[in-house]
Amino acid sequence: MSTFGSPGGQQKIFKPIPPERGSFPLDHEGECKNLMSSYLRCLRAQRGTNAPECRLHAKDYLQCRMERNLMAPDEMKNLGFKEEVAGKEG
Repeated sequence: MSTFGSPGGQQKIFKPIPPERGSFPLDHEGECKNLMSSYLRCLRAQRGTNAPECRLHAKDYLQCRMERNLMAPDEMKNLGFKEEVAGKEG
């Protein structure tokens, strides 16, 4: 809703909220671009659902970013991935 014409001309002040895990460098060199592209292709093929095969692409992409210091290293379980059990990803 607009505040235009409201009594007293009050404006709502928007306070930005920082990302949950802070900022991270962009991949200017394209070091992980192929993994990102395969993840996005998978999402399109699965119509945006969180399919297991797309989660594997996401995991590979995040690992690439961590290996190249494009994001802080972290355990996969902290990034929403379960431990692999008998060759399956949860």
